[in-house]
Amino acid sequence: MPINKDLLELRKKVADYRPDFVREESWRYFRLAENWRKPKGIDNHQRKSKKGWPALVKAGYGGPNISKGLHPSGYTDNLVHNVKELEKLDPKTDGVRLGHGVGKKKRLEIASKAKEKNFKIFNARVSTSGSKS
Repeated sequence: MPINKDLLELRKKVADYRPDFVREESWRYFRLAENWRKPKGIDNHQRKSKKGWPALVKAGYGGPNISKGLHPSGYTDNLVHNVKELEKLDPKTDGVRLGHGVGKKKRLEIASKAKEKNFKIFNARVSTSGSKS
């Protein structure tokens, strides 16, 4: 059962009303992917908001501030590079994401310390048993 379940439900409820932001003319030309690109042409009707569809990305479509920074599991997402940074966090509310540049030896050390303190680890990439393979 995820923690902050009510915040996650609130975020999902807001997201259900958010339109699908698609790149303009992506339905017309197959070479254009549907992923969002801001219209930048000088006469573009969508950029000038003279056209109702597709929806233009604006500030009002964002999710609720209280649920920002939450992992889908409900924990807050915290980037950790060493054991010292791990000691500042609370295992009941904070999840751990190990930094990209952390090597295997330190990753094992951080992961074992996090496991004994009952932290949720999002990207361990090593088994905490300590086997070298």
